[in-house]
Amino acid sequence: MIGRVLLQILGVFVLLIGMGILTMRIDNMNADGPSILFPGGALVSGTLYQGDEPDWAFTDEVQTIELQLESPLSSRRSFVMESDGRVYVPSGYMRSFLGRLWKDWAFQADAGDGLAVARINGVRYERQLIRVHDNEIIAGVANKLAQKYTGGNTPEAVSQIVQSVADGDTWIFEMAPRGASS
Repeated sequence: MIGRVLLQILGVFVLLIGMGILTMRIDNMNADGPSILFPGGALVSGTLYQGDEPDWAFTDEVQTIELQLESPLSSRRSFVMESDGRVYVPSGYMRSFLGRLWKDWAFQADAGDGLAVARINGVRYERQLIRVHDNEIIAGVANKLAQKYTGGNTPEAVSQIVQSVADGDTWIFEMAPRGASS
């Protein structure tokens, strides 16, 4: 009898937590950007960048950016790195079950037009996400990714990232100017 009551209490507790998480996710869908845990809506606040292509080296000091796809409209946080004057975002865990659920934006960007908006330090940049397959570019991005996010760009760390991209576990997207060809 006591065991059954405890199971019912546990079931109600799990249900309440699940409903709370679902409510927060739905509530954040129309927010101006993502929360720490949940995707958000359109990036509307911040100055829209106008002008020549910026010097993306400033992103070396930025840990994460807000990245919004235009179709379907959704935003999330992402790592960012500059390499050879261009700016890139990675998406990991692409072959895992969790990655397929959590990283749906990467599949959508790769299959669609890739139109996106990135908000970095309060400034919005209209971009086009183009998946990178060029090994030379991937090596440069892997070097920057290892240096910035793993604590050092050792040959082993860079090689591991390059292998992860080759295996399809990590995808790299250039945040190119809109209208760039793939």
